[in-house]
Amino acid sequence: MTLPILAESVRLDDEGVHILDRRVFPFEREWVLCRTSEEVAVAIEDMVTQSSGPYFAALGAMVLAAREASGFTDPRAYLERAGERIVATRKTNNHLRKAVAVVLSEVDRAVGDLVEAASRGARVGDELYRSRSRALGAHAAELVPDEATVLTHCWADLYLVEFVLAARRQGKEFSFLCTETRPYLQGARLTAETLAEMGADTRLITDGMGAAVLSSGEAGALVTAADRVTMDGHVVNKIGTLGLAVAAKAFGVPFLAMVQAPDQAAPTGADVPIEYRDGDEVLSALGHRVASERVRGHYPAFDVTPPRFVTAVVTDRGAFEPGRLREYYAEGEANQ
Repeated sequence: MTLPILAESVRLDDEGVHILDRRVFPFEREWVLCRTSEEVAVAIEDMVTQSSGPYFAALGAMVLAAREASGFTDPRAYLERAGERIVATRKTNNHLRKAVAVVLSEVDRAVGDLVEAASRGARVGDELYRSRSRALGAHAAELVPDEATVLTHCWADLYLVEFVLAARRQGKEFSFLCTETRPYLQGARLTAETLAEMGADTRLITDGMGAAVLSSGEAGALVTAADRVTMDGHVVNKIGTLGLAVAAKAFGVPFLAMVQAPDQAAPTGADVPIEYRDGDEVLSALGHRVASERVRGHYPAFDVTPPRFVTAVVTDRGAFEPGRLREYYAEGEANQ
């Protein structure tokens, strides 16, 4: 089948990097054109794109930086500074670091044109991410029984798309319950819309309904992405994941966290910086104020789920119990 629109939401061409604006999707299909690497950085900071979208945007940003670098005496140093700026835009998710690294690696191996090398690195990074997402989607689908109802949280992006496609290849069909995911409502606007676009039976619940759904036995599995998984099995993901994981454990529902690879740069949960966004963002929904001017907001954008609440971490190399993640690297270092 044709991939849903959000699976291909970043495009690079001679004009620049075109990013589908997820802040207004699905009500509007607007593309934001970024002509410089700095404009891509600002778009990521402003939540024009989320989840794996920043990874693909970062690949494009590095190509733009290579184009810009021709006017500098040390183009490689300029590329590195541009990469540092991109990585700093969303510090909790390490996708950006990987995107920058794969482009710089290709540049350092190449002899000749900088832009051509960066463009090749971006293509390598794009295919690597997609192939690994296909692999982890297949491994996750194997763990969920046919006709199960899956509870999701936030927007798992290509992981979720590949999970659904893999299930169908395995002769399975899942139905979904999606949390709305305040304050940006990614679950309502992105996850639910994409699942519906793919023809999956999809229902939306508010964030506060998750524990009740798990207690009722209606959900057979809790399946989310992870922005990062530490080597000791802590799962870092969109705020609200922790509460769902605790409830899932209490009511005997397996929690599967999907991530391409555990992060060797993060031995423990304490090693992952948690992004705090402007508290004003929680005071509105879809542009409408939900609290009076006398109220202040507080917005930790991610939470950390301890390994005791995680059934399995599903990677491109299979599923691992959270205490056995070092086995992922038994095959050698993961590719960027």
